[in-house]
Amino acid sequence: MRKIVICALIGGSAFAGFIAAQLAPSSAASTVRETTRASPADAAGISNPVVIELFTSQGCSSCPPADMLANRLAKDDSLLVITRPVTYWDRLGWKDTLAREANTKLQRTYAAKGLEGSGVYTPQMVVNGGGGAVGSRENDIRSLVRRADRAGPTITTATDANGEMTISIKGKSDYLAGVSLIALSSSETVRIGRGENGGRTMHYTNVVKAEQNLGSWRGRPMEFSISPDNFKISGADKYAIILQRPGAGPIVSAKLLDI
Repeated sequence: MRKIVICALIGGSAFAGFIAAQLAPSSAASTVRETTRASPADAAGISNPVVIELFTSQGCSSCPPADMLANRLAKDDSLLVITRPVTYWDRLGWKDTLAREANTKLQRTYAAKGLEGSGVYTPQMVVNGGGGAVGSRENDIRSLVRRADRAGPTITTATDANGEMTISIKGKSDYLAGVSLIALSSSETVRIGRGENGGRTMHYTNVVKAEQNLGSWRGRPMEFSISPDNFKISGADKYAIILQRPGAGPIVSAKLLDI
């Protein structure tokens, strides 16, 4: 594996059913309502954070600098950093304990679009579902962040006495966007037993534990009600809402929830 960036599997096909998953709501996830009234907003404000997705692997010797960069970037409230460990380096002698096949499939879908910095490699950071760069190159990542569009719909929240959360999305557009609830572990520490990082102790930030499709935002004010049971994912201590256009398109809005 090269010391600067590992490139492999470039041009992998998009996985089947991704578009349907973006647009078909999970039956247990939420109740959806269109609305024209204002909903109580939480104190976290109305600005959209820029989403940075880090594709990394415990079996990648080039990844630790990117993992550390993700930790630093996550301290910036204007950014939402999401770590997505992939599976394709498991064959190198160590099976990534945090990897999810869904992360690998998502990266391949991004790669198939041929955007800036595209490809299936680690470490890679993808910004707002668009351009990407080698995940350890901070200047390149910050350049992508500066160019990111923050003018998407506004997400606010309110929680009732029973713990049910109402997600209110306000704005207008002529496109659809899938609405997803992402469960995250804010910090993971893993002792690597074998492979390129054998003997090292690695630290990861905002690792994806689960994702749930809530439905579709149709370009007008809508509300999604989420049961407290949806905030009980094992290992997760953070949750975020992501609005992303179908087929792993641009991320148009996001919010880290106050749970």
